[in-house]
Amino acid sequence: MEKVSINEKETAEEIARESDKQLRKSLTLQDLFFLSLGGIVGSGWLLGGIAAAGVAGPASIISWVIGGGIVLFIALTFAEITSALPKSGSIVRYPHYAYGGYVGYIMGWAYLLGALTVPAVESEAILSYASTYVKGIFHTVGGVSVLTPLGIFYGVLMLIAFFFINWFGIRFLAKFNTVMTWIKFIIPVFTFAFLFFVLNKSNFVNHSSFFPTGVGSIFYAIPTAGIVFSFLGFRQALNFGGEAKNPQRDIPIATILSIVVAIFLYTMLEIAFVGALKWPAGVNWSTLTTSSLSSAPYFTELQDANIALFGAFAYFLLISAFVSPAGTGWIYSGSSARTLYGIAADGYYPVSLLKIHKKTKIPYIALITATLLGMIFFLPFPSWYLFIGFISSSMVLTYLMGPVMLMTFRKHAPNLYRPFKLPYASLIAPIGFVAGALIMYWSGISTLTMVFYTVLLGIPVFYLLYAPKKLDLPKKFAYIVGIVEFILTGFILVFNYLFVLYPASKESMSTKTDFFLIGLILMTIVWFAFTMLTASKVSEKYKILFTSSYWLFGMFFVTELVSYFGAFGMRTLIPFPWDTILMIGVYLVIYFFALKAGHKTEDLEAAIEEVNRSSNPAKT
Repeated sequence: MEKVSINEKETAEEIARESDKQLRKSLTLQDLFFLSLGGIVGSGWLLGGIAAAGVAGPASIISWVIGGGIVLFIALTFAEITSALPKSGSIVRYPHYAYGGYVGYIMGWAYLLGALTVPAVESEAILSYASTYVKGIFHTVGGVSVLTPLGIFYGVLMLIAFFFINWFGIRFLAKFNTVMTWIKFIIPVFTFAFLFFVLNKSNFVNHSSFFPTGVGSIFYAIPTAGIVFSFLGFRQALNFGGEAKNPQRDIPIATILSIVVAIFLYTMLEIAFVGALKWPAGVNWSTLTTSSLSSAPYFTELQDANIALFGAFAYFLLISAFVSPAGTGWIYSGSSARTLYGIAADGYYPVSLLKIHKKTKIPYIALITATLLGMIFFLPFPSWYLFIGFISSSMVLTYLMGPVMLMTFRKHAPNLYRPFKLPYASLIAPIGFVAGALIMYWSGISTLTMVFYTVLLGIPVFYLLYAPKKLDLPKKFAYIVGIVEFILTGFILVFNYLFVLYPASKESMSTKTDFFLIGLILMTIVWFAFTMLTASKVSEKYKILFTSSYWLFGMFFVTELVSYFGAFGMRTLIPFPWDTILMIGVYLVIYFFALKAGHKTEDLEAAIEEVNRSSNPAKT
């Protein structure tokens, strides 16, 4: 196997620039569109319909429209950024350009958490449908179907298959994916078309009304039932941007068009699912995902229609039940490799992750690493329904950066060549930021706590690998801070889970509230204290890297606090919609603090110079 040698004395930035040049620029508009659409149309269409209906009932139809609309606002901001700065692994590289090393690392780590898990969750969706004819893959624990050791083994085999599809290079991946995405799109279209013939209108109103669990459930379903998770596949055109033939023109078109198509597809599927339900005995909206429908909902509905043609087509759906999640899985397998590549390009992770294979022109060390790390996530989340809230919220956290980065780059890089310039950006950007932040808030206190604390558990790696080398922070100080912060964050997370969030906890609600507040205050002190202490230890030019992060920690604190006492928390003192209205105001304030914290980093200057040198300069 031929490899590209790397001189360890070179800087990560120099190596990244050379590696970027070696990537094969072969993706067309069609390739990029099908990568994004293929990333969107995966397990979400197979299991998202029943998951959303289980949370919001018939009102879940509205959830898909709102969720897709919010993601579209966020995607519009990324469309301008990526057309101007097309990079592989782009989503984790842009925060580094706008805020520097500290916030850039936190966002890169948060995104990586989500990206690495998707191939595993798509494998679980395949196994969920396969369990209708292959026994021994799942067993029930606490009313939830989870993978058996045999199921985990099959899941690992699928990740290995995703690896090899990516191994043969970007040309093979793109062409193979285009064919598979056509199959992934056509079968869902036929599914909702057939189910429209057996719609039961009473399902929309007679089973505890159109809003069986309240209006607030429309919003709770967006992050927790796989809706946001489904739409977030739009970013594939962004992540593969460094391998596009004409990225400035094609990335915005591919990104926006894929979301518009997906909104229509998912909304129609949800209408078809709700309308075609034939209720099993003793089942209501809230128990759908633990009923006989949960493993293969659309397959079951088609068979229950008692129409020969539909029953026969149901078996074609089982083909899609493999192709759809598998297609998303192998795309995310390549995407997570580009994410590791992007983080390494920013200098956070070892430069070996930047190695490009001479023959296939892929970041092969990053691909191997992403595959191995992805296997780990079968253990903590051995069920599709357990995965979704965590993945959605961790990724939405990073997507919030799109709107603020757009306006930061406009302010600090006004002469950057922009082939696509978003109209009304000053209005779209704050709407996208606030709406995205609300998705995160709606995910609920348990998911938020796991996401925020897991993100913060990754910060010690910044102190161990990046800060001493890049910021000249004394090694002894950096290592002590990293280790102590990891221990304290881990302790507070475990404390919160055992005594506050654990469903079987015996403590009274007042005691849980006291414990929650103590944990939150301690964690906030740890975050701010170590960040301010580090800022005092670095040279003057690096202080801004840390002071520009205070808005982010403030957002964590306020979101956790209001979530606990809001409609999606444990002790509701602020009912819906007042909690959401309150958070709209809070997030608007945070948005403007985030804008103020953005600055022109050295890496942004270098990126601007590189792009303007290679592009045909035009007035922006």
